[in-house]
Amino acid sequence: MDHSNRPGLAGRFIATLVMLAALSLPVAAAPVKLKVGLMPAVDAAPMLLAAERGYFAAEGVEVELVVFPSANERQVALQTGAVDGTITDLVAFVYNVQGGFDLRIASSTDGAFPFLVRKGFVETRSVRVAMMEVSVSNYLADAWLAGRYEIEKIFITEIPARLEMIKAGKIDMACLPEPIASMGQLAGLEKREFENPDGYYPDILAFTAKAAAEKLDAIRRFNRAVDRAVADLAKDPELARRLLVVKLKLDPRVESLMTLPTWHATRMPGDAYLAKVSAWIAGLQGKPVALDWSKYLLREALP
Repeated sequence: MDHSNRPGLAGRFIATLVMLAALSLPVAAAPVKLKVGLMPAVDAAPMLLAAERGYFAAEGVEVELVVFPSANERQVALQTGAVDGTITDLVAFVYNVQGGFDLRIASSTDGAFPFLVRKGFVETRSVRVAMMEVSVSNYLADAWLAGRYEIEKIFITEIPARLEMIKAGKIDMACLPEPIASMGQLAGLEKREFENPDGYYPDILAFTAKAAAEKLDAIRRFNRAVDRAVADLAKDPELARRLLVVKLKLDPRVESLMTLPTWHATRMPGDAYLAKVSAWIAGLQGKPVALDWSKYLLREALP
């Protein structure tokens, strides 16, 4: 029998082995994607810089950053799952968790919150101060102004509306984040800054409990990339000025005016600070803050 035109058994065997070996090779997994919300404030600078310099990709995580113009839009996006996490603050965090919306803190962030003073303001004991009620601005008004003034609080949720109210002279002061505060300074308002003895601000980066459970490694990689950006900013803080003006589409004249914080590597809020803010929130809501903070601090996300 003539076998000259039939494939050899040995050849077929080798081809089968090659195919099986190829099938058994591990398939490179696509980077996990994180969608993270930012506010138009200076604590977004390390994240914006990490994105610009490719640090997220280098750490193996795909990140989409979304800047929200208002706290309300940020809240809706977080609660509907449109983002995995966002920059927020401890006051809003507590109200969310107490209301049944489960979140985790991935790190503290570093902001700057000057107070703007209206034109023609004459020092007096009583002042009308604009702020958002459940927010860092309310907390800092009490922390920094209460010993100096008798405060009449005017609750205005939207940051642009607060800025317009003080520009119109309808309130005496307003707590606004940088670089928005410097926009008011451009309009001729006085910008007052206060020393922060706590070493922390109420601002935090928080993720939904679902994202924290399913994307913990990606969040850790996110923080690692942010730490690389923080190291760059420590060497050259001026990087943040240019970046914030471009990314937030600000008047270029703000660049030289904005107050920059000292950015820290990703870290959790200290226990004493958490207790201090919790006590203030208890006074705001009229009941104790009964949270076991150890449950909500995602320490595993720190590099």
